[in-house]
Amino acid sequence: MNASPFDLNNAAGYAAWREKKSALAPRRLEDIVVEIDDPRALSAAERQRIVEVCANTNMVIYVGKTGGDPDKEIPRKLGLQLGMKTLDGHWLTDNDGISPLSVKGAEERGERKEFIPYTDKPIRWHTDGYYNVPERTIRGLILHCVQSAATGGDNQLLDHELAYLLLRDENPEHIRALAQPDVMTIPARTDDDGIARPDQPGPVFSVDADGFLHMRYTARTKSILWQGDAATRAAVAALERILATPTPWTLHGRLEPGMGLVCNNVLHDRSGFTETPEQRRLLYRARYYERISAG
Repeated sequence: MNASPFDLNNAAGYAAWREKKSALAPRRLEDIVVEIDDPRALSAAERQRIVEVCANTNMVIYVGKTGGDPDKEIPRKLGLQLGMKTLDGHWLTDNDGISPLSVKGAEERGERKEFIPYTDKPIRWHTDGYYNVPERTIRGLILHCVQSAATGGDNQLLDHELAYLLLRDENPEHIRALAQPDVMTIPARTDDDGIARPDQPGPVFSVDADGFLHMRYTARTKSILWQGDAATRAAVAALERILATPTPWTLHGRLEPGMGLVCNNVLHDRSGFTETPEQRRLLYRARYYERISAG
């Protein structure tokens, strides 16, 4: 096996990867849009196009024709066609492992309301499942829109490999600091299901067994513990600065009914939004242990 380009000792491999990555990186949302018919039954050409775009960008915005159809089979069947089969079910998901992100749903259910994804508040930059244990690493993600908000609810997207590139180019020591196995810890807590969660330390950047880069990150400042050394503080500050200032590759848009994001758990955020009685936001979120693949 060739040395990983993400190995800090492999300067030549990184330089070659960097040249290719930056050349193929999307600079407009349109660069990652794939038009499809029904996500539940992709044509061979639609499926191939999604896989090809994701191979270069780690994400695709699909524009389908299901509109406001509330069928939860839409994200589930789409994931299966893209090699993502193991859903990350937990106490906030429905029994099928898919979370309906909805203020209305949280109100009707009488729970979830204290968790930001189920409110109309903005969500800062993050990758999904940053609080999971290693054996439940979230590598794939689908967000499917059934209904958009009256106003707001936009997303920014940034391929996590490009965040790595920008940090490494600024100072390779930032990568070294954020690859420490205990650099970011989610403190212990007891969930509402009564299960005690111990401290969950882990790296921000890691490379899996297949050589793919994974990023575990949240910009939130509460319930997060960072290592206190100077190198870590400098690396976290540099990453925060990069995310606070739009890069050439930071994409911006809003999902509308029938549209969705399918990705290898890239960095994303969400703006706050407002609703009307006639237009209440509903997205389905499906998290997977597998990356997008040809199946």
